[in-house]
Amino acid sequence: MKTLTRVAASAGALALVTGAIELLKGHVPVLSLAVLYLLAIIPVAVAWGIVYAVGTAIGSMLAFNFFFVEPFYTFTIADNRNWFALLVFVVTAVVVSELASRSRRRAEEAEEALAALRKLTEERERLAGEALEAEALRRSDALKTALLRAVSHDLRSPLTAILASADALASPGLTLEAEDRLGLAETIRAEATRLDRVVEQLLDLSRLEAGAAEPHRELWHVDELVGQALAGLGDDAGRVRLDIGSETPPVEVDAAQIERVLANLLENALRYSPPASHVLLRAERGATELRIHVIDSGTGLPDEQREALFQPFRRGAAGHGSGLGLAIARGFAEANGGRLWAQDDPGGGHLVLSLPLAERRAVVPA
Repeated sequence: MKTLTRVAASAGALALVTGAIELLKGHVPVLSLAVLYLLAIIPVAVAWGIVYAVGTAIGSMLAFNFFFVEPFYTFTIADNRNWFALLVFVVTAVVVSELASRSRRRAEEAEEALAALRKLTEERERLAGEALEAEALRRSDALKTALLRAVSHDLRSPLTAILASADALASPGLTLEAEDRLGLAETIRAEATRLDRVVEQLLDLSRLEAGAAEPHRELWHVDELVGQALAGLGDDAGRVRLDIGSETPPVEVDAAQIERVLANLLENALRYSPPASHVLLRAERGATELRIHVIDSGTGLPDEQREALFQPFRRGAAGHGSGLGLAIARGFAEANGGRLWAQDDPGGGHLVLSLPLAERRAVVPA
């Protein structure tokens, strides 16, 4: 069926060109019009190949001989020069058909190569996606492993202290002075507070990892945010020295999240500073951001270890804390459009929180 369709189409193209030559032969030398048959041969060659094109070329020669070469309506040629002209035409038609067919084959090969390249690209993208997914799973497994380690230490330690103190208080055979009972109760309270803090940090980290820590931004002055952070430090707040100018511009942030960032930075600085030393919190305005520096007089860290500070469950040399505070601080900072990094300072630890300045809103007159 396909062959019959192609033969019919080739014959139709031949008939159309023959009709056109019939209309033009009174105005143009008829032998020069034979080249018009190429208009039928070339499309056939491009579409269906050399076999159909050669058949169309031979059919074109026969049609031209039958209708336009004397004696008319026969396949006899009286003038030998016309034989030569028709032979040249057939050769030309065959050569053009071969070139058109070769061009068609090359186009098909190019399409096949392009399809193979596209398939290869899709395969590479699929493999890259699988690799990313595998890396995400690996990191998730690493996080779970680190979480289990944290649970075994940071949750078990306060639980052990709470259980031991509670057993002592509940023991009927143990006589305790009022001061001892008060001390055990204070131990339970302190360890429960510590346990609550660890659980809160784990929940914060899980929200950040899941991308669920959506900030609710409002305009706040930095001294208000710092005041909220200091309120949660207890007696250690007295060791913090502030350097905040009165002209410090406001920032548009989630107050609870940035208060947590500042509290974690201050707790970290106080934890790794000598007991009698002070921690400096300094705010300075830049062109597009507000930078808050937290500087302590601890030992600091070498360059190659600074970025590792912000990895979950990373503890300092003293091994204090859960190792989550700075990871959570960076996560909340970035959620609010800010940055957090450790800066080189020969005097000790130096962390910098950068927050974008609030956009000025034009006042529309009433």
